[in-house]
Amino acid sequence: MGAGNGVRERDGAAGEPGSPAARVARAARRWGTPPELMFLVAGIAVVAVTVTPILVWWLTNPPDQRMVDLEVYRDGGRAILRGAPLYEVLTQPPQLLPFTYPPFASLLAVPFTVISWKAAQWLWMALLYAALAVVVWYSFRDLIKRSGRWAPVVAGALIGATAWLMPVFDQARFGQVGVLLMALCLADCLPERTRWPRGVLVGLAVAIKLVPGVFLIYFWITGRRDAAANAVLTAGAATLGAFAVLPHDSADFWFGALLEGGDRTGAVNGTTNQAINGMIARIYLPDPLGSLVWVALVAVMAYFGFRLARRATLLGDDLAAGTGLAGGASGRAVDANSLRLAGIAIVGLLSVLLSPVGWIHHLVWIIPVLGALVGDGGDTPRFRIAALVWLWFLFPLPWWGAKLISLQHGLFTKIPGKIVQDAFGLAAVFLVVLLGHWLVARLATGKADRQDASRPPAGVGTLAP
Repeated sequence: MGAGNGVRERDGAAGEPGSPAARVARAARRWGTPPELMFLVAGIAVVAVTVTPILVWWLTNPPDQRMVDLEVYRDGGRAILRGAPLYEVLTQPPQLLPFTYPPFASLLAVPFTVISWKAAQWLWMALLYAALAVVVWYSFRDLIKRSGRWAPVVAGALIGATAWLMPVFDQARFGQVGVLLMALCLADCLPERTRWPRGVLVGLAVAIKLVPGVFLIYFWITGRRDAAANAVLTAGAATLGAFAVLPHDSADFWFGALLEGGDRTGAVNGTTNQAINGMIARIYLPDPLGSLVWVALVAVMAYFGFRLARRATLLGDDLAAGTGLAGGASGRAVDANSLRLAGIAIVGLLSVLLSPVGWIHHLVWIIPVLGALVGDGGDTPRFRIAALVWLWFLFPLPWWGAKLISLQHGLFTKIPGKIVQDAFGLAAVFLVVLLGHWLVARLATGKADRQDASRPPAGVGTLAP
């Protein structure tokens, strides 16, 4: 299909101002001067100080409670190498977890089988936080750019702040792949131009895990039809390639393991399932009433959620077309980027809410939600709301709700406990509406309490220029 939306024909010869070599040279000159180098080192130090406790926490945890999903991936890779049935393999006791991903994902896991378990853990953590840095850049790039020479410190602080959010914290705990998939989706969906055919990265994410398939709908309803086709072709090519290499395992997945759903992924009514299905399951409605309620709520959420995502994205496209988003950082261009990011974040939240199982660690899409709310930091009400959202997802509220229920003091603790147990899922529903209605209305009417973009960048510790 077409080679990406708006991809340049070439980047220029080596000596031209826009060439990669020239950009590298400019960056080297900029960060090679003592003041800029000091800020860069300070930013790296901020990341190290904030992330190191998480690394120590989980990499020194008891082996049976440490990065158990990474163990699932490695066991899948081992099964491929020794010719064992991929979907009959279980991890070591006490977890006994099966491989639940498409066969293509098991092929990508093979390199982790040829290194030690300790090395695999460290490598996975490095990939996780590298992907988190990519996600932070795409989600907060307007704020980072506005920070001027403080940009490395601000970026480091944002990486540290998002690393402690419960969904991201659990990604490190379990050795999960969600942040890496989110980075692929953001890199494919958000930029004005891509250096690859738009849709390829989403297609790759879908081949690894089916949940990012919601972005096929996003591409289609927002008029990005070439991107949708590219995503389908990429996912299809990867899947057919896996069929060629692993025909029996592929048949087992697509006609067996995939249909088992929650039977393989875990208890649907568990506290960590913050999808609509999980919230309904914890009410313990009798069948088929529970299933009917779930289907009805999912249909309503999907209808309104995708409409809101489309509205935000198309308004962002209109603003970008009217302001020349690629050529400057005017206030309206920043708003256009926030709206596009809001549309992507809504779809990301829908990928959790609409799934039969949406674990807490799947809610890493809170990061682009925060980025859409913050913008470039010049709208104080939006910044305050983002701070409240960050605080909400900083603490293990669903587990607090489960403990409240366990006190067994009747309705006095059961009803509040049930609500708190669903805290992240309910918040995700609220954020879909907040981004799709309040933020869109605020930016569409130009009500943002924005500082003059022509004034100097913000200094550290302040939102105002």
